[in-house]
Formats: sequence, structure tokens, C-alpha cells
Amino acid sequence: MRRGLWFAAGAGTAIYAMVRGRRAAEAFTVDGLKDRLGALEVGARMLRDEVAQGQAEKESELRERLGLVPHGTPELTGGRHKAAGPVPTGSTTDGQEGSN
Repeated sequence: MRRGLWFAAGAGTAIYAMVRGRRAAEAFTVDGLKDRLGALEVGARMLRDEVAQGQAEKESELRERLGLVPHGTPELTGGRHKAAGPVPTGSTTDGQEGSN
């Protein structure tokens, strides 16, 4: 029984080592390196896109929370930054009557 167990363990280890060796050899061929570089390029592009999307979402969230102009619209055309015209005499910007 012991010899059979050790034979099976040795055969399994040899098969595993052969498969891993073939994969390693394939990885260092020209086609294998091209595949890996292509996968690296795709992964970098996906990371860049996700970071840009997260950045845009966070910026929109911050703009909304701070009450700024929504993202993508010129800041001079709307929001709190646009001048509403001259302030009437005798009043202040907070809406209270002046005491002059």
C-alpha cells in the first residue's frame, strides 16, 4: 500500500511539474510575450478608464455638495458666480435692509 501511495504522489508531482514547465516555456516565446504585453496594455487602459470615471464622479459629488456649478458647464454662465446685477442702494447682499 505504501509503495502505491508514493508512486501516485510521484506521478502526480511529475505531471504537475511538466504542465508548469510547458506554461513557463510558452510564456517566454515571442507569441507568449506578445500576449502578456497585450494583456498588460488592456489592463492599464481599464485602470486608467476606471480612475477617470471615479475622479469625475467624485468631482461631481463634491461640486454638488459645495453648491458649485455642475461639471461640464462653463463657470461664467450660471451658479453663484454670475453677477446678478448692481446691488440696490440701502440693501446688503444678505437680503437685510441697510440702516444708513
